[in-house]
Amino acid sequence: MRTAGQLLTIKGNKTFSIPPNSNVYEALVLMEKHHIGALLVLEKEKLVGIFTERDYARNVALKGKTSKDTLISEVMTSKVITVGPDKSVENCMSIMTEKRVRHLPVIEKGHVMGLLSIGDLVKETISYQQSLIKQLKFRAKYSGIK
Repeated sequence: MRTAGQLLTIKGNKTFSIPPNSNVYEALVLMEKHHIGALLVLEKEKLVGIFTERDYARNVALKGKTSKDTLISEVMTSKVITVGPDKSVENCMSIMTEKRVRHLPVIEKGHVMGLLSIGDLVKETISYQQSLIKQLKFRAKYSGIK
């Protein structure tokens, strides 16, 4: 199975980010524009948090705050779970399941390489399994196994 770094090479490593002193409304506009569910929060290219739809729902909407008056730094998840590029897709899925997160930044030497979503990992897993099935059918066909 591929690694996080290999998957980023295939899917692309474009990420969207916002500074922590931006307001939530700006983040929501950016997320809607790019049809994404999370933004990395970067301060001088350093990852300081992540802002997700879940953060908005739990920390803004349910607490009666307004998007234009609330800073990202007030509602972001600051303890970001990350992985290195050498982690397998399988390991990444286990981490996301155990930690109950849907987005996983890939970090190498303190720099953000990209962001993997649970959807990226599921898609890769399905592709890998389909490839294995194809190989097994091919082997069975040419080895006389029925």
